[in-house]
Amino acid sequence: MHTSSDVQISLLADVKTSNIGSRSKIYSFAYIEEKVAIGADVIIHPHVSIYQGVVLGDGVEVFPGAVLGKEPKGAGALARTPTYDRFVKIGSRCSIGPNAVIYYDVLIGEDTLIGDGASIREQTRIGSRVVIGRYVTVNYNTTIGKRTKIMDHSWLAGNMIVGEEVFISGGVMTTNDNDIGKNGFNETDVKGPTIEDGSAVGANSTLLPKVVIGRNAIVGSGSIVTKDVSPGTLVMGSPARFVRSLQHKDTL
Repeated sequence: MHTSSDVQISLLADVKTSNIGSRSKIYSFAYIEEKVAIGADVIIHPHVSIYQGVVLGDGVEVFPGAVLGKEPKGAGALARTPTYDRFVKIGSRCSIGPNAVIYYDVLIGEDTLIGDGASIREQTRIGSRVVIGRYVTVNYNTTIGKRTKIMDHSWLAGNMIVGEEVFISGGVMTTNDNDIGKNGFNETDVKGPTIEDGSAVGANSTLLPKVVIGRNAIVGSGSIVTKDVSPGTLVMGSPARFVRSLQHKDTL
């Protein structure tokens, strides 16, 4: 490691920025472009790629193989043309897991965990103290509120809203297009579910486009939700049906 002004940078790292806070460490084979800002006490592990426009807050740790600032490209195959601004801002004390990919135009609040292999697409906004589990996909233009937890292998559709203190269990699928892509991309018609504050969605459930899961509602595991769920209710089944109103102590 090469040490300068209490910043440690491996001689095998390719670092083009000088905007690096004190006591930060950058390990072998990391690639960091110019116009990247790195806070104090940041740890960047081997084989991390960070592209220009990325800002890391103090105490962030980025594990091996992660990519920060990936450019969205349709490659001619997408019906939707990606639109984005060339920035990523990651709040203080976040942890970015191995092989996670964070696209441009993403904001992540403080104390948030992005799990191994997670994919965070453009125009996504994630609050503080959020958990994004292993291999979760968060698609474009999705908002996730504070203290929400999304467990491993879940898939969040584009144009989706998830509130604060929501719990989404493992393997949950969401959708945003009732035409299944047959009629191309239309911004007004292609819309994912809305999951309001305090709600919970059980493992392996599927939420269809535009449905609203009301505040403090619970969707039982394995359900297929085809219509709105009223606040403070439990639904389950395929299709999901009302079971009962909930008391505060009720859980999945």
